[in-house]
Amino acid sequence: MASTREWFESVAEAQRRAKRRLPKSVYGALIGGAERGVTLEDNVNAFSELGFRPHIADLPQQRDQATTVLGQEISLPVIISPTGVQAVHPEGEVAVARAAAEAGTAIGLSSFASRSVEDVAAANPKTFFQMYWVGSKDRLLQRADRARRAGAKGLIITLDWTFAHRRDWGSPPIPEKLDIRAMAKFAPQVALRPLWLAEFLRAGQLPDLTTPNLSDGPGLPGPTFFGAYGEWMGTPLPTWDDIRWLRDEWGGPFMIKGIMHPDDARRAVDVGATAISVSNHGGNNLDGTPASIRVLPSVADAVGDQVEVLLDGGIRRGSDVVKALALGAKAVLIGRAYLWGMAANGQAGVTNVLQILRSGIDEALLGLGRSSIHELVKDDLIIPADFTRAPGPA
Repeated sequence: MASTREWFESVAEAQRRAKRRLPKSVYGALIGGAERGVTLEDNVNAFSELGFRPHIADLPQQRDQATTVLGQEISLPVIISPTGVQAVHPEGEVAVARAAAEAGTAIGLSSFASRSVEDVAAANPKTFFQMYWVGSKDRLLQRADRARRAGAKGLIITLDWTFAHRRDWGSPPIPEKLDIRAMAKFAPQVALRPLWLAEFLRAGQLPDLTTPNLSDGPGLPGPTFFGAYGEWMGTPLPTWDDIRWLRDEWGGPFMIKGIMHPDDARRAVDVGATAISVSNHGGNNLDGTPASIRVLPSVADAVGDQVEVLLDGGIRRGSDVVKALALGAKAVLIGRAYLWGMAANGQAGVTNVLQILRSGIDEALLGLGRSSIHELVKDDLIIPADFTRAPGPA
């Protein structure tokens, strides 16, 4: 049934509605962050330090946002970032995939997602399957081959996770599975958010905390999130030669996600990556890492046009997207923004978020006097002298 909840005009409002609608633990898991939350906050706040240099006449009547990422044409430079198991909405990633398809853009699907790659690729042919380095090489190939058979157009390998989970404000309790004991424990939270529970009950289900894309095949039961997490922690860490091996075995468009250092960007080019994502895992990693937008210029300068450069982290409005593109990104990925949209209004909420970003991009292009996102340059921005972060002496 289509949602009748009201439209919202900003990602900030989507977040407010998500907080009102979701049980405390679910909302807390979406906020995430690590330790003091320094990186979590900087990802968002850094954008406000960048200003624009607008023009007022001879402005373009039409503005073009279309681009191509990993061989897929998209109508705006915003892609859905892969996120792990969700308890936000009963349709999960399938609803997100449909909203992205309607907007003419792609979705990155996590191997830790709550819906299968088969279902998501059927809802959106522009699906990129994301993997962590989990398990043996045979298992990695099995998952990649399954994604290819399902129709995934590209592979994303995320390499930046350090298993940081401590939070000064406390980590939300997440059950291993929703059995009677877990439901009794979380009942007081859920009782305060009856609309969230009613949505799942109308769909005839409870939140699924398993990972179907890590199962032995389509339709077979997958491990729980924590079971998969345990296997991940027990897997030997990959080398650059390992990454080259996976890229060669995949043979198609290949993105490395988690780049925050120019040296790693250059190594990604060396192993044959099609694209890299400048990302600090949304602040859920090594706290004290700078905002991804602060290191984007040094990474983009290091690789030039040898590889597609994307940015992930802190995008809350269309003007943020424009700032990232002016500093060298070809497109951006969004995570929390679309999850809040889905919590606020299901598939329509994700559509709402994507339209907010599209409108904001168009408005910024108009103000800057640019007829296309491909015309954006650093000179369109006012960049404080101490804004960027790069390794080495000052």
